[in-house]
Amino acid sequence: MSVVVQNVVKIRPATPADVQVVGQWGADLVALHHEFDAGRFVPSGATTPATYGAFLESQLRRPEVIVLVAEDETSLLGYVYAAYEGSDYMTLRGPAGVMHDIFVDPARRGQGVGRLLLETVIQDLTVKGARLFVLSTAYRNQAAQRLFAAVGFRPTMIEMTYGPNQSRPE
Repeated sequence: MSVVVQNVVKIRPATPADVQVVGQWGADLVALHHEFDAGRFVPSGATTPATYGAFLESQLRRPEVIVLVAEDETSLLGYVYAAYEGSDYMTLRGPAGVMHDIFVDPARRGQGVGRLLLETVIQDLTVKGARLFVLSTAYRNQAAQRLFAAVGFRPTMIEMTYGPNQSRPE
């Protein structure tokens, strides 16, 4: 895995010591999506940070998975969770690097941390054999979509949801 240092931001593989902070960020990501559309996304609860942290810790041992954190001299700034996955006929794609999560501490957004995390995970997935990279983003998460487009991602699918608790996009 790559270790990339830009200015005072370092990107490195996550360790078990990181999972408490990253678990909280995972819970924040869950809560943000639920806020976007409560009828589609599950809510975050009191146990979500620990549960999410334990899940990500279990992923650290999988050779196809990459979990990276960004840090400066004093604290963690964000994380990305991705994997090199084989063909998936449910999503009509061949083998790909799949970005599952990316989160940057709100106080550090707009400073290039997310872009550095994405570029580093793409490099690391390329080493694992990925030539295609995919991710999903919440329809209402315009800031994330701008970041993904700036890195080179293009829209290819739109998920649509029908069911109880419909909330309409703004």
